[in-house]
Amino acid sequence: MSAEDKLRIDKWLWAARFFKTRSLAADAVDGGKVHLDGARVKPAKAVCVGDRLEIHIGRFEFAVLVLGLSARRGPASEAAKLYQETAESRAAREALAAQLKAEATPGAERQGRPTKRDRRHIVRFTGG
Repeated sequence: MSAEDKLRIDKWLWAARFFKTRSLAADAVDGGKVHLDGARVKPAKAVCVGDRLEIHIGRFEFAVLVLGLSARRGPASEAAKLYQETAESRAAREALAAQLKAEATPGAERQGRPTKRDRRHIVRFTGG
């Protein structure tokens, strides 16, 4: 394999838009959040076309097959051509997203101090 057929895994993750910066990608690889063909790797490990990656980002897990290499970070449409996510991975992610949406806490979007109306309800409820 020549040098054009390989690319550092942290650079590929950044170019494929899994991480916003290359240092975040390197930290994820160092932290064991990225596996190459089932094995934990270091950020300088070379990734080739045909490799299988498992990427953990938060509670979500991506299982992707590397289809292309790019050393530069382009638009999302180009980044999507660099990999293909497996059907099982996509289904599991969508199920997890639906579950997280279903168990969202009511009122969690509210922040800050109570409004005047809310304070009146609180006073009426507590009897104060």
